[in-house]
Amino acid sequence: MSFAAALQAAERYCDAAKSALVARLAQRAMETDQRAAHGFAWVATSVAALEAVSRWLDSNDGGTQLDQHVASLIFAETLGQLTGGLPMGQNEIFRPVDLGIVSTAALLAHDCTSWLNDNQAETRAAVAQALADGQMPSENLYDAELDVIRDQYRRFTNSRILPNAHKWHLANDLIPDETISEMADLGTFGVCIPTEYGGLGLSKLVMCVVTEELSRGWIGAGSLSTRSEIAGELIAMGGTHAQKAHWLPKIASGEILPTAVFTEPDTGSDLGALQTRARRDNRHWVIDGAKTWITHASRSDLMTMLVRTAPDVNGYAGLSMLLVPKPRGTKADLFPVEGMSGSEIEVLGYRGMREYTLQFDAMIAPDDALLGGEEGQGFKQLMRTFEGARIQTAARAVGVAKRALELGLDYAVNRKQFGKAIIGFPRVADKIAMSVADFVMTRELTYAAARAKDSSKRCDIEAGMAKLLAARAAWSNADAALQIHGGNGYALEYEISRVLCDARILNIFEGAAEIQAQVIAKGLTGVRNS
Repeated sequence: MSFAAALQAAERYCDAAKSALVARLAQRAMETDQRAAHGFAWVATSVAALEAVSRWLDSNDGGTQLDQHVASLIFAETLGQLTGGLPMGQNEIFRPVDLGIVSTAALLAHDCTSWLNDNQAETRAAVAQALADGQMPSENLYDAELDVIRDQYRRFTNSRILPNAHKWHLANDLIPDETISEMADLGTFGVCIPTEYGGLGLSKLVMCVVTEELSRGWIGAGSLSTRSEIAGELIAMGGTHAQKAHWLPKIASGEILPTAVFTEPDTGSDLGALQTRARRDNRHWVIDGAKTWITHASRSDLMTMLVRTAPDVNGYAGLSMLLVPKPRGTKADLFPVEGMSGSEIEVLGYRGMREYTLQFDAMIAPDDALLGGEEGQGFKQLMRTFEGARIQTAARAVGVAKRALELGLDYAVNRKQFGKAIIGFPRVADKIAMSVADFVMTRELTYAAARAKDSSKRCDIEAGMAKLLAARAAWSNADAALQIHGGNGYALEYEISRVLCDARILNIFEGAAEIQAQVIAKGLTGVRNS
């Protein structure tokens, strides 16, 4: 059975699953039937990934032999999961019975018998051997500029990030100012900022490539530009002309390091319950409240802060976005500004910028801090950045998944046991083969989401799918690579211990996996009941 025929069969299955879910939700609320709804989201995401892989092969004229082998592993495993059990989490397997589509799954299994009856053992062995021989699946984007950018950032990551990342992680150091300056010289912080404001004015696909390569070195490096991406998009889309002219050139050059100040201790993903308040007082704003899980808060120069400016208005309508400047902190004084204090949250991984809980006690912000000069638009303004932020988070996960694969492969090739390299043992080779399959699958789905964003269409579903699948791939690849390392992988001196810790956060921030699945299910079915 061809890739195209298998994809068509999977698409029919996805359509049937959607119809089944819509029928169920006519009788019950999605919130009470999350297993079925989120399972459908995973089905749709898996089929979208098959579509992306199919396009990848087509764009490479069918691909190399290694590409064909990797695609075979992706199709066989995904079809097996669709018909048998699809992992939504370590202990949550969605099965067709959860959506009442057992007979539909049986039909898919019948249509794809040739895929499901081949255990792919020879293919996995061939893929692992090809990687051991130094081959990798095709990554050419057939755009000279994109390929040059990838090469530039790969060389920078190999020379400036990878040799230092683990040392920085173990010491819980901030990414050095010198490294930030070098990243700024490459244009990292202004990739998508319009050229008229000092940025490069490039696409979200370029942003993905840049983020992927930097995150391959260290997620902290890949994530450093996330705050610039969010702030730049907020201001470019919602700011006044004066705000754009003042802030965007400084963000693009790296002179200004922004931070996103949204989350509160008791709200999490429920931004409508946000309580931090800002009130006008003569010619400035006065801010009171608390925020938590604020990345890079001390060393930043600008806070994009979601606050409640209409305390009598419940929900999202009372929220506004402020652009709040602040001085950079130091080791001796983390927050050297009146009315703002905070403390560091110690974390397992995702270091290099540090996380903070913040307290605001009558902190002053300038009169022109209100984004766009209009109150009550904060949530809408923030929502417009979610697509780009989630696509970039998916790209970070792709980079982490790639590094985990590299570490696992290197160890498997060089570690000798019982007289031979351990990659010669099928259980090790299988982990390598499936790790590269997961990496390619999630990379292509992420690129597809970026292309959708670049086409100026709404792509919250595509962005959610990319983030959902990429986070799972990063974690599974890191876990597999650590297993390949055996006991050494659990030692702090080995880089894979850091990669595993870094991978775990990807399933949580920028919208947890459960939130992504909810967004996807609602978006595809059009059902809004909760």
